[in-house]
Amino acid sequence: MRKLFFLTVWSFLITLASQTLLANANSALEIGEDEFVIGDKDAPITIIEYASMSCSHCASFHNNTLPDIKKEYIDTGKVRMVFRDYPFNYPALLGSMMMRCIASDVRYDYMNALYQLQNTWVNKDPKISKKELYKIMQSGGMTKNEFNECYSNLDNENLILEGVIAAQKDFNIKSTPSFIVNGNLVEGNKNIKEFRQIIDKILSE
Repeated sequence: MRKLFFLTVWSFLITLASQTLLANANSALEIGEDEFVIGDKDAPITIIEYASMSCSHCASFHNNTLPDIKKEYIDTGKVRMVFRDYPFNYPALLGSMMMRCIASDVRYDYMNALYQLQNTWVNKDPKISKKELYKIMQSGGMTKNEFNECYSNLDNENLILEGVIAAQKDFNIKSTPSFIVNGNLVEGNKNIKEFRQIIDKILSE
């Protein structure tokens, strides 16, 4: 039932049927205090990533490219990275909701773990996805009650969907991963060489 509800709402958002919701959505360029951010807030470059946790291209970025970006640009104060949810299916929504129940100081590690283990918990059967995701979260210390409470948190689900609305309104995001680099849309997975060209060009201006 809940899976059907999510898919119905998602289709509703993709077609942009509700102009009222879009008009009231916050600007996607605004970085909220409670957002998932790493890096210096005063960094000259802000990269906002929109990702679906079930997306293989997103996993490739997180597993192969993000570590180099973090080492070369984030840890050196040149880039602030903002991670935002853009779930394309139910497993991705479930993974995003779990991340919102993790303490901020370990959230980055959990996120990377879910991308590295993506093939084990992302499944077309929502029951399998939920079961396998719980195994991963349990290994990190989450109890069954905590997992169920997080899974049932409609406030977090609504926040995720509101973020999708804002991304549609401001940037018409169509695929994941997509990146907003200092306000400019960069679509699709990019390797470290391509990100170096983008980032270094901005830093040299």
